Amino acid sequence: RQSERGDIYRAVVAKLLDAGYLYESFSTAEEIDARNEAASRPKQLGYDNFDRDLSDEQKAAFRADGREPALRFRVPDIDLGFDDLVRGEINFPAGSTIDFVVVRPNGAPLYTLTNPVDDALMGITHVLRGEDLLSSTPRQIALHRALVELGIETAIPRFGHLPYVLGEGNKKLSKRDPESNLLHHRDRGFIPEGLLNYLSLLGWSIAADRDVFTSDEMIAAFDVVDVNPNPARFDQKKADSINADHIRLLSEADFAQRVLPYLIGGGALPVEPSEEQLAIVRAATPLVQSRITVLSDVVGMMGFLFATTDAITYQDDALKSLDANAPTVLNASIEALAALEEHEWNTEAIQGALQAALIDGLALKPRVAFGALRVAASGRRVSPPLFESFELLGKSETLARLRQLHTFLESSSV
Repeated sequence: RQSERGDIYRAVVAKLLDAGYLYESFSTAEEIDARNEAASRPKQLGYDNFDRDLSDEQKAAFRADGREPALRFRVPDIDLGFDDLVRGEINFPAGSTIDFVVVRPNGAPLYTLTNPVDDALMGITHVLRGEDLLSSTPRQIALHRALVELGIETAIPRFGHLPYVLGEGNKKLSKRDPESNLLHHRDRGFIPEGLLNYLSLLGWSIAADRDVFTSDEMIAAFDVVDVNPNPARFDQKKADSINADHIRLLSEADFAQRVLPYLIGGGALPVEPSEEQLAIVRAATPLVQSRITVLSDVVGMMGFLFATTDAITYQDDALKSLDANAPTVLNASIEALAALEEHEWNTEAIQGALQAALIDGLALKPRVAFGALRVAASGRRVSPPLFESFELLGKSETLARLRQLHTFLESSSV
């Protein structure tokens, strides 16, 4: 931690001061503003290098007045240019960068000093950061150059300034935007593979014909010089799509394990699920894995499998989707499924019985025939495959849910 490296910074400051790279500055902000105003210079120009060549007598007079100096870095009067890894050659003309404070009057080093010193001592070779820091780079270059000349560092790091990421309305994402918060994406159910894939493609691409890549593929292909310097836009739908693709790439065992925290957090499962409940999760995995976008979707897609019949609530859009003949469909379905023996309760038998009763018997189209059954089972318009869901629910629970919706519809029509 920087708070524990004070001795290191003080030693570097002493070397910079002895070599003439730093000097004592007594000017206050008010004095700087007053001098700029008197010289008809804009205040935003800031410090005017007034203290560069103070005499010992002037310094003594300031100290006699009770002032303690800050230490400023003496920026060389030359062009400061560098080859940006993302943007190419960038040059800051001589005089465009003012001498800057590196140590406060109380002796505390500033980030403008500690960061380059830490990078130098760690042997950092490449510095990648946001384009909002581009204007401060000449100060970094000048200080690194001094550290090299003093033998503290072997070479100036290479700098690359990455583009902004824009959100809604093409405004730069800020900390207030949920899209910029990794915890927001985790809570929604992004998996690391999906989020890393999408974020890596903001301002960079590997291939024109696909968007889904493994971490190993991206690591092997990445070169910072290929990053587009123009701002990238965070597209939530695109991010969701890539995450869904990565979810489908998970093994069924891995998927079943990863969804547990969301089922527990969403109230579908207790904190310590039973073996029977875990078995249902594993059995439902192949039904659900290809139908969700983020892991939190499993609460809606699987939750009904763990609920009791009286806990099922019907979503408004699900009820509105039902045709007037829904009670007839439910009655026919109850009669057909009740006729199945317990040992016959499997997906194939359930499908055969319902198709015979509804498609053949009532001459209904599948959407009309099975829509009411889906609402009865889950309370939703969208659910995992219907016949497989009935098998997982069991015969008695399935019939109870069909009867419950039938009763609800009959009472609602009175």
